[in-house]
Amino acid sequence: MNGLDVLKKYFGFDDFRGKQAEIISRIVSERKHSLVLMPTGGGKSLCYQVPALMFDGGTIVISPLIALMQDQVDTLKRKNIPADFINSTVKPEQRKKRLESFLSGKTKMLYVTPERFRKPEFVKKIKEANISLLAVDEAHCISEWGHDFRPDYSRIAEFRELIGNPLTIALTATATPEVQSDIISKLGLIPDSIKIFHEGIQRPNLRLEAVDVYDEPEILKEIKRIVSTYKGSGIIYFSLIKSLEKYSQLLNDNGIHHSIYHGKLEAKARKAIQRKFLSGNEDLILATNAFGMGIDKPDIRFVIHAEVPSSIESYYQEIGRAGRDGKDSVCLLLYNQNDLYTQMEFIKWSNPDADYYSRVYDILKSEMDAVYSFGADYIREKMSHRDRNDFRVETVLAMLDRYGATEGSLEKNTLKIVAPLPHQLSDDQSLKNKLLSDNKKLLSVVNYFKTIECRRIYISHYFGFPNEKECQNCDVCD
Repeated sequence: MNGLDVLKKYFGFDDFRGKQAEIISRIVSERKHSLVLMPTGGGKSLCYQVPALMFDGGTIVISPLIALMQDQVDTLKRKNIPADFINSTVKPEQRKKRLESFLSGKTKMLYVTPERFRKPEFVKKIKEANISLLAVDEAHCISEWGHDFRPDYSRIAEFRELIGNPLTIALTATATPEVQSDIISKLGLIPDSIKIFHEGIQRPNLRLEAVDVYDEPEILKEIKRIVSTYKGSGIIYFSLIKSLEKYSQLLNDNGIHHSIYHGKLEAKARKAIQRKFLSGNEDLILATNAFGMGIDKPDIRFVIHAEVPSSIESYYQEIGRAGRDGKDSVCLLLYNQNDLYTQMEFIKWSNPDADYYSRVYDILKSEMDAVYSFGADYIREKMSHRDRNDFRVETVLAMLDRYGATEGSLEKNTLKIVAPLPHQLSDDQSLKNKLLSDNKKLLSVVNYFKTIECRRIYISHYFGFPNEKECQNCDVCD
C-alpha cells in the first residue's frame, strides 16, 4: 500500500493536508531525517504513523508523558493498528510480553518514555529489534532552552546509537530557532542531514485577542462575553488553583455551569472530568496547565487565559486546542499586571541555585528516615524556608528524578539516591542562564500583549517563521 491507501484504510481521511504528504514521502521514499514543526492539532502524528505502517520493521515512538502515550495507543488500537506502550505503569510481566510482541514484529509501533532507556533489561532486548523508524514526539523537550526540558531527552543521540542510528523524525509544535538547532544537535545529527518542515502559524480560523483587565469584575465580564458569544465548548486557563476556585464560585453564582481540573484532584476525578469534556457532556472547563495534553476535541470554540501564561511556547500550545474543526474560534488573553509578579515567583521557585540543590541533596543523603516521616516540609524547614508557596524543594526533587540521581517516590517512602548530584545542577552559571532565559520568555508574553503589529505575525517571528502575512483576524488587525 502507498501512503494514501494507508491514510484511507486506517485513519479514514481521503487526502493529506498541509505538508504531510511531502514529509511522509521524504521519510518513506528518500529515507531521510526530518524535523517537523507543526501547530497543535495540525496532524503531526500522521507524519510518523503512516510510515510506521508502510515499513517492514518497527517504529519506536519516544513520548514524554505517560497519559499522552496511553491516549494515543488507545486511539490507534481502536483503528486496528498494532501499537502498544511500555512505561512505569505497566506491570513487569506485561512489559516483557509487549516487548516480545514488538521484537517479533506483531506490534508495529511501540511508545516509550525516554526513561525506559535507563533500564538495562530494556536496552539489552531493544538492541535485537528490527527498527525502521525512530519518532521523537514533543521534541522541544530535548533542549534545556525549551519550555519543558527533560534531561533523558538530551540522551536521545545515545539511544539512537544503541538501536543502530535508525531513520529519525522529530516533531514539535513549539520551537524557537535556538531550540531547533539544539534538537538537531541532541539527536546526534548534522544540520545538512535533516530537513526542517514548518507550516508557520497556519490556524486562520483562530481569532487572537488580548484585553487589559484591572480587577475581578472586569475579568468576569470578559469571561461572560466570550461564553455567551462563542456557543460551544471552551477552556479557561488559570495559573493558580486558588484563582481557579475563586472564579469557579463566581461563575456558579452567575449560573454558568462548568467543571474544574487541576493537579491536586485525584487521578480518578481528573479522568472522569476529561471524559465528560471529550464526550460533550461538559462544555466548559476551568483548568490549570495540567489540562490539555491528549485533548483532541475538534469543536473547542474558545480558549481563555484568565491569568498571564509563562511563555509564548506554552500559550501557543494551549490556544492550539481551539478550533481544530476549522470553524471560527477565539483565543483571549486577559492581561493583569499583578499576574506578572505571580509568574516571576513561579520562575524563581522553578530555578533554585546550585547551593540549594547541593543542600537538599545532602539532606536526602544523610536524613532520609526523617524525610520519609515528615515529607517535603521537613526539607523545607531544614532549608530555613517555611513558606508554603516556596516550592523549590519540589523543583529539586523533580529535577533529581529527571536526571536519574534519585528513584522512587517520596509519597510512597521509596525515594532513594542512586547517583551523584548531576553537574548540570551544580553549575551555578548554567542555572543563572536558565533563570535569565525563563524571565525573557515571560517578557515575550508581555510584548505579545503590547504589540502594535498583527498578533499572528508576532508569534510567527518569535518561532522564527518570517514573511507571515497579517491575519486580519486579531484585535490589532481590526
